[in-house]
Amino acid sequence: MSDAMRDDDTVIPAIRLIRPSGQEQRATFFELFFDLVYVFAITQLSHHLLAEHLSWQGAAETAFMLVAVYWAWNYTTWMANWFDPETAPVRLVLVFVMLASLLMSVAIPRGFGDLALLFGCSYAALQIGRNAFVVAVTPPGVFHQNFRQILAWSVLSAPLWVAGGLVDDARWPLWLVALGLDLAAPLVRYWLPGVGDTPMSQWSIDGHHFAERFQLFIIIALGESIVLTGATAAGTDLGAEVGLALGLSFLGSVALWWLYFTGASPVILHRMGHSTMTEVGALGRDIYTYLHLPIVGGIVLTAVGDELVVAHPDHEMEVVGAVAVLGGPALYLLGLMACGIRVGHRVGWPAVVALVAMVAAVPVMANASGVVTSAFVLLVLGALAVAEHRRARAAHSRAHVPSGSLSDPREHDHGNR
Repeated sequence: MSDAMRDDDTVIPAIRLIRPSGQEQRATFFELFFDLVYVFAITQLSHHLLAEHLSWQGAAETAFMLVAVYWAWNYTTWMANWFDPETAPVRLVLVFVMLASLLMSVAIPRGFGDLALLFGCSYAALQIGRNAFVVAVTPPGVFHQNFRQILAWSVLSAPLWVAGGLVDDARWPLWLVALGLDLAAPLVRYWLPGVGDTPMSQWSIDGHHFAERFQLFIIIALGESIVLTGATAAGTDLGAEVGLALGLSFLGSVALWWLYFTGASPVILHRMGHSTMTEVGALGRDIYTYLHLPIVGGIVLTAVGDELVVAHPDHEMEVVGAVAVLGGPALYLLGLMACGIRVGHRVGWPAVVALVAMVAAVPVMANASGVVTSAFVLLVLGALAVAEHRRARAAHSRAHVPSGSLSDPREHDHGNR
């Protein structure tokens, strides 16, 4: 066995900074500490959208910055799936990424204003710094070449991030091109002229650890929603209507948790556990790098809607309020359905009905109060959770599949055939 390889089936170098092989990998305490910065980031995103009074401009800016924040966390999660946070050098580079992420999060409320340069520079610095570290510490080989190409794409977009922070009039086009390059890089597998792309076999990941990290990020987003509504309620006179609105919002968060953790997540993990090394890399890229974005975005938008309802439970939602309260869960369900399709499952009709009901109800609920709108959302999500739970139990008893699925149980093993 070569000293540069962990085993015959992987390209990950056997160096001290790499996680030990042959052991079950779990999220470390330092990774949980790292996530605290992103708790703050999610809160900043929700407040930024509210500060803009749910304008289309505010929604566009928030969506853009959400993708950038998620991309920074996501790339670091990929890196920490291979590198051991219990080693001092890896821990120090994660501290650097935390600091840059904190500065980026501080800039969010004025990220398209006078703090645009701080936002753009912080994002570019953490991406380049983390990738440069991997290139510097890994020996020559295919894994090293992989990160050389990842670093090249980070360097390619960095000038656009900095320029966008400097130039007010051209900020949107510059940053859209920069973010577009970052989003496209994994899809084209970091292709470079004269070098080619990076094979999926180089993207070997620990599926359980990877899934756990993204599960924790979902909990961060859901937790921020609960904190936001609780803090809003604490600032009111806590009358009966506010208490009802708070209860409805909380139960809505429970329903979202239920649909993900007893539905989509076990199915994804089951599929990854029965996939080849190349398939796991592709699944990790598609499901977690891309298809979890609408899930996280839906939670953030739901948090904004919940705060509106708790703050003004008896007020009419109007169109923008209804879009937040109903559009957040709809976007969330769309992400769950997309994940199910990616792992080879047919989406069940209850999920489709729930999604259509949410979207169709927007013009109707625009004239309804916040409490009525929130109650409607809870009714739809609760009915979907019950329907999926019953279908999952029936499927489990017939075919011994993982409990909880947003998919047609007859198609559970479709992806493995």
